[in-house]
Amino acid sequence: MKEDIEYKINEFIIFCLESYKERQGLSGKETYSIFEKYNVFDYLVEGYAVLHTQGEEWIINDIDEYLKNRGYKN
Repeated sequence: MKEDIEYKINEFIIFCLESYKERQGLSGKETYSIFEKYNVFDYLVEGYAVLHTQGEEWIINDIDEYLKNRGYKN
């Protein structure tokens, strides 16, 4: 059971990483670095229960807002 939720969370994180990368025109490495530097991975894990129920557009906008609130300028 625990492995199922961990798998779903990991799958969600990959979805977010890939979606954000495509939207911003970044490489995977650039996106990973941004997510790591600004703790986006932790945010996605902690907020999974709510975030995974939203659409792609909403999630990407939420990640943008999260990053801006932490000083990221794209």
